[in-house]
Amino acid sequence: MRAVLRIFLLCAVLLPGWAQALQLSASRVWPSPDYTRVTLEAQAPVAYAHFTLAKPDRLVIDLEGVEAGPALDALATQLSADDPYVGAIRSGVNRPGVMRLVIELKAAVRPSIFELPPLGQYGHRLVIDLYPAEAGAGAASPVALHPERAPQKAAKPEAGQYERLITVAIDAGHGGEDPGALGAAGSREKDITLALAKKLKQKIDAQENMHAVLTRDGDYFVPLRQRVTKARTLKADLFLSIHADAFVKPHARGSSVFALSENGASSVTARWLAKKENEADLIGGINIDVKDPFLKRTLLDLSQTATINDSLKLGHAVLKEIGGVNTLHKPHVEQAGFAVLKAPDIPSILIETAFISNPEEEKRLNDAAYQDKLVDAIVVGVKDYFAKHPLTGPSRLTRNP
Repeated sequence: MRAVLRIFLLCAVLLPGWAQALQLSASRVWPSPDYTRVTLEAQAPVAYAHFTLAKPDRLVIDLEGVEAGPALDALATQLSADDPYVGAIRSGVNRPGVMRLVIELKAAVRPSIFELPPLGQYGHRLVIDLYPAEAGAGAASPVALHPERAPQKAAKPEAGQYERLITVAIDAGHGGEDPGALGAAGSREKDITLALAKKLKQKIDAQENMHAVLTRDGDYFVPLRQRVTKARTLKADLFLSIHADAFVKPHARGSSVFALSENGASSVTARWLAKKENEADLIGGINIDVKDPFLKRTLLDLSQTATINDSLKLGHAVLKEIGGVNTLHKPHVEQAGFAVLKAPDIPSILIETAFISNPEEEKRLNDAAYQDKLVDAIVVGVKDYFAKHPLTGPSRLTRNP
């Protein structure tokens, strides 16, 4: 009997197909302008190997010990026809104990494949990020991909009017794998922030001297460092990060505005929120093997201090206006080490529009009329900031004559 057991265990080790097969518990496909993410979730780590093929371009991933199931079958149905990078996904048994996943590509890609340990609502995740193989290929430029985002042409301003177009980067917090905070009625922070960001863009674009760009315009995950990088690449004059967080107690309420801090958080709540927001990369999922010197380096120098001072002035102007729409959680701009506010040369604030964990405020955040009032207040605050602190730097997006 012992000899038979030893043989069985030896076969289980040498032949994966003899071991207990693993079914995926979930699968997700997240297309975005910059890359497409495929996520495979299971109750245990999934061993894998991968390689690429050309003519046509394909990414092949062999999943060891994985068997067919609804989650694997669902990958093909989740695929969008307008996905920038993926044309089709198919799977099948390649050999005993190995399920082969073939991702048919619309162009050559640079895959980044990594594992994430269980966290929050997720089990073990195998993440497949598909980036364009060449820099500038595919959807590297938000303006190129979305012509509606390009600055609108306008007549030459009259004397006394603005002589340059102000670019405002609007960052809808969370997205994709990272839902953000959840309300009692099931609202997801990532949906609230995107709705507000799109409305805010419309309001800012309607201003004579302003133009807005979005760090994300759909339900997909953007790492914190890339949000900052996008704003700097687009030469934004301001960075507004929109959130609707939750707190440990459901009675917490009110709107808040935060700026970056060089010397620790201004309150326990600010420290708690910064820590929670900075964990977005852990939830959304980034490849920790990729070096990130921009966010790892310490706060820069006097230029960073000057930017923080400008951020505080911007924050005060915005906080004053949203105080007329909602109760303020704190009557002053708070500070903490929010990673998404670390652009060294762009005044940046994080706006907590309300606590989604408060049932009353959750209802308001889902109300279109309240959303309109809130974004109107933000625009007024931004305009007031520029009225008192006009731009003095060189023109980045000048009006056409």
